[in-house]
Amino acid sequence: MGAKGAQTREHILATAESIILQRGYSGTSIEEIIGEAGITKGGFFYHFAGKSDLARNLMLRYLENDSKFFGDLSDRARSLTEDPLQQYLLFLKLMAEALADLPGTHPGCLVASFAYEAHQFEEEIRNLNAQGVLCWREQFMGHLERIAEKYPMKIEHSLDELADMLTSVIEGGIIVS
Repeated sequence: MGAKGAQTREHILATAESIILQRGYSGTSIEEIIGEAGITKGGFFYHFAGKSDLARNLMLRYLENDSKFFGDLSDRARSLTEDPLQQYLLFLKLMAEALADLPGTHPGCLVASFAYEAHQFEEEIRNLNAQGVLCWREQFMGHLERIAEKYPMKIEHSLDELADMLTSVIEGGIIVS
């Protein structure tokens, strides 16, 4: 696919994501996406076999962007201090600043949106969606393990449970924002 094709594909994905975050997956039709994106039906079907293929590609794109976002924040935090606790606090601060700098309100989370309508998706997409949540958890778990190595816990607690809690709190904050 050439540069123009890749640009059109990205435009369709961005348009579809925006509409889905506003109306939900089941409340969004291919016709709405085509109309909003200003493309032909043939243009849509050149890039995607159907709505399910679009959903799969949306999730893959979202996971890739999320992974890059978290990786960039972690790299930045690590570049500012060697201390794992300070790195995690900086990571959270950088994340909060990045979310606060978004124009208007946070557009929403595709992982949460797809989770609400899990029954609409085939198993592959549900698994990709679960992978999105696990990616966040793995990020937090990595930070927590490095912190626990340097700062032994005074009260025994499960890092797994703490990583789950942090994932839930941050994802929940995005959802209600």
